[in-house]
Amino acid sequence: MEYICKIFKKTGMYSLICSIVFAILGIILIVNPEATITIISYILGIMFILIGAYKASNYFINKGNYDLYNYDLAFGIIAIVLGIITITYGKQIITILRILIGLWIIYSAIIRLSLSLKLKTLGTNAWAYSLGISIVMLICGIYAITSNIIMVTIGTVILIYAILDIIESIIFISNVKQIEN
Repeated sequence: MEYICKIFKKTGMYSLICSIVFAILGIILIVNPEATITIISYILGIMFILIGAYKASNYFINKGNYDLYNYDLAFGIIAIVLGIITITYGKQIITILRILIGLWIIYSAIIRLSLSLKLKTLGTNAWAYSLGISIVMLICGIYAITSNIIMVTIGTVILIYAILDIIESIIFISNVKQIEN
């Protein structure tokens, strides 16, 4: 049982760290949305280009070894093209990013909803708070996906999600002790 509690604490801390990163991203989007869009598209584009260059060079380094199964050149070219498109069409790609963030929030809310039901079976009072927070998180995720909102609003939704997730993580971590008993 002690091993499971360690895993739960580790999972809770990981979730807390992810939530803090989301909170920082939300604050940055609220403070300077246009620069954030440009920076994100450049960072993603450069990452794709670097990965593509690595894969393409890896193809030539390993040429002759496992050629039948080596798709690094094709993968590398596709990644480089994707990187160039990401840099060139950053504002359009941010719509995709908004949808991905919304999906992440919905996924996290569903996991939290499941956790709140598990907390209920443990007989802790925190399950009701956890349930309420997960429902609000679910609404934020759906709102982020379905509305054609500007970046400041996306930043606000991300920040609200992160704060709720931080609270939820703290509740979870503090209730891990009850699992041992």
